[in-house]
Amino acid sequence: MTNPNLLILPGDGIGPEVMAEVRRIIDWFGAKRGLAFDVSEDLVGGAAYDAHGTPLTDATMEKAQEADAVLLGAVGGPKYDVLDFSVKPERGLLRLRKEMDLFANLRPAQCFDALADFSSLKRDVVAGLDIMIVRELTSGIYFGEPRGIIHEGNERVGINTQRYTESEIERVARSAFELARRRGNKVCSMEKANVMESGVLWREVVTKIGETEYPDVELSHMYADAGAMQLCRWPKQFDVIVTDNLFGDLLSDAAAMLTGSLGMLPSASLGAPMANGRPKALYEPVHGSAPDIAGQGKANPIACILSFAMALRYSFDQGAEADRLEAAVEKVLADGVRTADLMQSDGGSPVSTSGMGDAVLAALDGSL
Repeated sequence: MTNPNLLILPGDGIGPEVMAEVRRIIDWFGAKRGLAFDVSEDLVGGAAYDAHGTPLTDATMEKAQEADAVLLGAVGGPKYDVLDFSVKPERGLLRLRKEMDLFANLRPAQCFDALADFSSLKRDVVAGLDIMIVRELTSGIYFGEPRGIIHEGNERVGINTQRYTESEIERVARSAFELARRRGNKVCSMEKANVMESGVLWREVVTKIGETEYPDVELSHMYADAGAMQLCRWPKQFDVIVTDNLFGDLLSDAAAMLTGSLGMLPSASLGAPMANGRPKALYEPVHGSAPDIAGQGKANPIACILSFAMALRYSFDQGAEADRLEAAVEKVLADGVRTADLMQSDGGSPVSTSGMGDAVLAALDGSL
């Protein structure tokens, strides 16, 4: 029996540093839990542009298509701001999402008790928060045609088109309902049906899927702007939120900051099942490449480590091992271990990036 195949794309900035800690976690599961992976690495983003003149080569794209799961660090940085839009580092990530057809982006917003005071909201509002935003990722206004900047009369006009088919809405809705069945059994669908025809279609299709296929799951609807307000007012009213590409981009970042730090949160982008029954999948932290602290040992690897936990859960049916890793992270945070980017004015000395990895490994050893 062959081992699962993992493709690691460390990317730019702090990406290689945080991914190095994930490699140690992967090795631990192979040595201590008999859960071995065949791991390969390649380039994406600015690193790929520097080496090949493109943010993602065809050969790397082919590797990603064949992998059981892809783990990505982060892409981008000021160095590449002068590049043409077509070869900016982010185009490599967008190509991965599009060509792998990763239509469901899972963005958990979980507030660890030890970090509840890091949020700008009151502790009682965010303590124990555990919600999941499911964002449609391969359609909508980011991909719709026509698009571009044209001349109209004596001025320029920027055009982007919001476009959704019924089938695109159906498949992301099913992903949200399936997740809800494994969680709190509630789905809130967010759109702008009051002003957008695409929102009207979105609400109609999600309602049909809910009524005909998931009658056991509680379904509610909310306009996306009202949803943003409710996330700030009382986020624990939600379990699973499903929304389109644009609103999902905005709402998931807002929800992430409820927890106090983007640097703590993972994400998963899932597609249709492959021949082995597993979905095509890409896992990545939601933070950026943070070039200002790259190479200084200050980066927090927790979001990247938790992205691997999501891979264990959603790509490899290893829910118990995912729980083990998440519990180890929670213990480390409860013990007060912090990297420099998480330190507040509460005294203490931060550990390095590798020091945080050491702490998680020690907690995993303690779980045996």
